[in-house]
Amino acid sequence: MLPLTDADFTRLYTYIKTHYGIDLSKKKQLISSRLTNMLIHDGYQSFSQYTDEIISGRHPEMISAMLDRLTTNYTYFLREKEHFNFLKQTVLPELAARHASDRSLSIWSAGCSSGEEPYTISMYLKEYFSALPGNWDTRILATDISQDILESARNPFYSSEALKELPALWREKYFVPVGDGRFTVSSELRQNVIFRPFNLMEPIRFKRKFDLIFCRNVMIYFDRPTKEALVERFYHATVPGGYFFIGHSEGLDKENCPYHYLFPAIYQKIAAPRPQGGDVS
Repeated sequence: MLPLTDADFTRLYTYIKTHYGIDLSKKKQLISSRLTNMLIHDGYQSFSQYTDEIISGRHPEMISAMLDRLTTNYTYFLREKEHFNFLKQTVLPELAARHASDRSLSIWSAGCSSGEEPYTISMYLKEYFSALPGNWDTRILATDISQDILESARNPFYSSEALKELPALWREKYFVPVGDGRFTVSSELRQNVIFRPFNLMEPIRFKRKFDLIFCRNVMIYFDRPTKEALVERFYHATVPGGYFFIGHSEGLDKENCPYHYLFPAIYQKIAAPRPQGGDVS
């Protein structure tokens, strides 16, 4: 195993936190164990040599590979079902009423990983809005920092185990068997999700504000100031009355959170001005 000196560890985690918000300052063993084999395979003689290359910023593909190894891209279809029950029973009827004239939704899956979350959302959208009159634009934006994980999401292969929580009718309708017990998504579902690379540390400057933002099990890697600053950016990118979903393992400080707390891991941007004490900008 290549030794990771304290100096190289500090350089590496500082660079990652500064540019990507991920706090690994207490994860020296994790960095060492998850990167060593890759470094040896790629011909590096030391962590110092590798860290020099990362910090140079000349090789985005190296950064993408590093972040893939250091963060856990663990997800599955219908993860945290309570969110999708609320989506179906509350959010979608509100969106149907709000967009009755333009029939165009604005939904973002931030930190979409290998695609299970945005494809799950998309199935709910398809099921609900296909029963309404007119043609609805239900396409959703799905972003991740990793180009590699985005490529796997655009052209996915899922095991039958990954689909087990989905209704049988949905498995038949939205998935196509490709052999070896694996499935890909139907063209209808694939075309309903727009995958784009995006670093959550950057300013959020999309053309439209969002009716709903999913950012679940992403902020577990951020320290409190980074998380609060990101939530503030999400808030400004949300329409009044819009919703914000986070993971159940994540918590927001109610005193500083600009959103109104509704249920565990579900928040809303209320239409009225925020109380003065809620401003964290």
